[in-house]
Amino acid sequence: MKVAYIFTTQGHTVSYKLGKMILPQLEAGNHGVQVVGMFFFEDNNYVLVKGDPIGERLARVAREQGILLMGCDQCCYEREIHDKLVDGAVIGCFPNLYAALAENPPDQVISL
Repeated sequence: MKVAYIFTTQGHTVSYKLGKMILPQLEAGNHGVQVVGMFFFEDNNYVLVKGDPIGERLARVAREQGILLMGCDQCCYEREIHDKLVDGAVIGCFPNLYAALAENPPDQVISL
């Protein structure tokens, strides 16, 4: 099964659910599904900034496993981080996300 994650919830969603649950499983190869994409909203985009420990680990895993990392364009521009993202991360809006996932569509989309 292929999944895509959309990180919408503010607070500890990225640092806890991604950083302590999903990412370690992806690194260990035991997440149980193939992750094809991750889309980040609002302050969750800060994890994609170069130098963020979770973001750097995520970028490495994304390269190795072919995972799309996309930050919300408006969110990244408002936070002035659009040009500071980890290698391989892109910015866009829903039409960009749909197009990027069209060649490798998820079976399920999970919002966290």
